[in-house]
Amino acid sequence: MLVFVIDEFAKEYLHGDLQEVREAVLRKLDGLSEYDIRRPLTSTGTNLLGLVKHLAAWEARYFGEVFDRPFPEAIPERGTDLWATEHETREEIIDRYRRVWAHSDATIAALAVDSPGHVPWWPRPDVMLFNVLVHILTETNRHAGHADILREQLDGSVDLAPAKDAAFWETRRAEIERAARAAERL
Repeated sequence: MLVFVIDEFAKEYLHGDLQEVREAVLRKLDGLSEYDIRRPLTSTGTNLLGLVKHLAAWEARYFGEVFDRPFPEAIPERGTDLWATEHETREEIIDRYRRVWAHSDATIAALAVDSPGHVPWWPRPDVMLFNVLVHILTETNRHAGHADILREQLDGSVDLAPAKDAAFWETRRAEIERAARAAERL
C-alpha cells in the first residue's frame, strides 16, 4: 500500500500547485482596464486575457478529451484561443476558466494517478493522469511567467514582491543595467 500513498501524495501535491498557479494567473487581470488586458504586448500579440482563454481551452482538452470526459461546453478552436474578441467579456472568459477548473478537478479526483489517457496530438499518445497533471502544471506555470512579465510591463506590478516600492525596483534595474554594460566592455 506504500505505492498508493505515494501516488495519492503526488496527485495531491501536483493538483495543489496547479490550483495556486491558476489563481496567480487570474490575479494578473486585477485592476486593469479592458484595453490593457486585451492589448497585444508582444510582436506575436500575446496579451493577458488571451493567456487565460488559452489556458482554459487546453486544460479542458487535456482533462476532458484525453480521459474521455469531455468538457460540456464548446472549446475555442486552435488558433483562436490566444486572444479575446471584442464580443467576449472578461467575465465570460474568467467564468469559463473557473468552470474548466471544476471539470478538471472532478477528473483529477475521480481518477487514480496512473489512470490511462490518450493524447492523439503527442508523439507518444498513451499517457497517465500523472503525465497530464505534470504537463498542465508546467504549461500553466509557463504562461503565468508570461503573465508576470506582461503585467510588469503594463504597470510595474510584481506579484511576488508587493512590499518593494518603485524606487527599489528602479535602483535594482539600474544596477543590473550597469552590470550588463560593464560585461559588454570586457
